[in-house]
Amino acid sequence: MDANGGPGSWLPVIDHGRCEAKRDCIRVCPVDVFDVRQIDEADFAALGALGKLRSRAHRRVTSYAGRAADCTGCGACVTACPETAIELVPRTL
Repeated sequence: MDANGGPGSWLPVIDHGRCEAKRDCIRVCPVDVFDVRQIDEADFAALGALGKLRSRAHRRVTSYAGRAADCTGCGACVTACPETAIELVPRTL
């Protein structure tokens, strides 16, 4: 990823139906964007049947980009995620 635009120009989007909370995103993020915690009820409700099954198998724990405004768009999280559950998208204001 190109970090043009500086922190906050990129938004990490996590597919909670794919995330298995392995914490690779936390280990590689140079600016501490991610948290791993219990999935919010609204996010769980929005999952399809397979996503709900996967979430339950992983104790309904997932990654969140709690400090997304600090994201520099380096792409380390995208590369490190074994489930390919993270996508970086340009932030639109």
